[in-house]
Amino acid sequence: MNVQRMQDLVSQMRALAAEASARPPADPSATAAAPSSFAGTLQAALNGVNQQMSHADTLQQAFASGQPGLSLSDVMLAGQKASLSFQAALQVRNKLVSAYQDIMNIQA
Repeated sequence: MNVQRMQDLVSQMRALAAEASARPPADPSATAAAPSSFAGTLQAALNGVNQQMSHADTLQQAFASGQPGLSLSDVMLAGQKASLSFQAALQVRNKLVSAYQDIMNIQA
């Protein structure tokens, strides 16, 4: 990356920072209709992973049965998206378990 490009990026970042500081702070009650809890957010994420896995499974079964209009790339892409979502959810679960164990090991 050349020096001129880096200077352009720095000037853009400064302009964005100045613009952001000039804006009034957002009203949190206006952005969210209902307060969300951690459990609700986690449940929504798990439902999304489940839907992606179900969609990938449906596409795989449809492709295997010879349904016209489905390409192998669509089926493989859906499978990879579902796999990536599951792996991310698994990592979140592992971090939560680790955090729980750390908290339980704290001695007062």
